[in-house]
Amino acid sequence: MSCWIVIPIKEPAACKTRLAPVLDEAGRRELVAGMLRRTFAAASEAGGKVLLLGPSRHGLPGEVPLLADAGLGLNPALEGAKRVALLERVDRLVLLSADLPLVTAQDVAALAALPPDVLGAAPDRAGLGTNALSLPLPAAADFRFHYGEGSFAAHRQEAERHSLPFLPIVRPGLQFDIDEAADLTASAHPG
Repeated sequence: MSCWIVIPIKEPAACKTRLAPVLDEAGRRELVAGMLRRTFAAASEAGGKVLLLGPSRHGLPGEVPLLADAGLGLNPALEGAKRVALLERVDRLVLLSADLPLVTAQDVAALAALPPDVLGAAPDRAGLGTNALSLPLPAAADFRFHYGEGSFAAHRQEAERHSLPFLPIVRPGLQFDIDEAADLTASAHPG
């Protein structure tokens, strides 16, 4: 079975702008690069082919595959990555947020190792957002992405619309993301 783990990432200047009140641009770039390195390392250790989706590798080595992003937003970019994965006959496409400071290889492996017909999604701590998706291909070829407010419920409904079994993947390393200033404090004292 072939598995791609795709990590979407914005251009450096556009990352984590909501943290501007507490981190200057250099601090935000350093934070983003550190979380991306950790997420990339966890994904690499879990197995499968790891690719970035976006305009920049954020300092990761040049041999890291970089999928193009036309700059039309996250949902269209993910649709493009899914199309490429389908063309390459990938069996499972795991989409993993780059802002997961506690993610482990075991977390990523849990997403990659789902049964062939099951769609998995990892909610954020509030249970509202989606921090990771695991799509069985080609069964989820027509799955539409709904990142944004209430994405977890929307992704569950989309799975139901396609009659795909839906499995929530609830793991601390996948739940904890950095979006707001309070998340920085919480990341310093997890648990």
